[in-house]
Amino acid sequence: MGQTDHSDLDRFDRAILRVLASDGRISVTDLAREIGLSKSPTQARLRRLEKAGIITGYRAFFDPIRLGLDHVSFVEVRLDNTRESALAAFNAAVAKIPEIEQAHLIAGSFDYLLKVRTQDMTEYRRVLAEAISTLPHVASTSTYVAMQAVKETVLGDVI
Repeated sequence: MGQTDHSDLDRFDRAILRVLASDGRISVTDLAREIGLSKSPTQARLRRLEKAGIITGYRAFFDPIRLGLDHVSFVEVRLDNTRESALAAFNAAVAKIPEIEQAHLIAGSFDYLLKVRTQDMTEYRRVLAEAISTLPHVASTSTYVAMQAVKETVLGDVI
């Protein structure tokens, strides 16, 4: 079986992904009914999507505000070195900081954009000083504090 990519996905595959994005705990029987197929072909499609690496896992989503993690900052990071070895060192180190929800290598006037979630400004300042500023090759940072999340989309909304 060849590797499946987005161009190989038909309307049933896309429907499976949409439903799972909103309810990853749905039973195969209910999923089959939802997409308009019987259980066996739905199960086969699920296995194919998992084997192809399109479905990479299932997880629970938590409400960060109810967990007391409602302070979100976006941090521009400029590195003093952008050779591959420096990027690899930064990437490995940033992956170990639990408060960093997302890290993106950027083509622009800075090198990385980080999304950092903490309890409050005091906790953010600690993470910035003790973790982010000490990452390999960090030359400077600029912080932007989010006042409100206006839109946060899960992938299922765009499939």
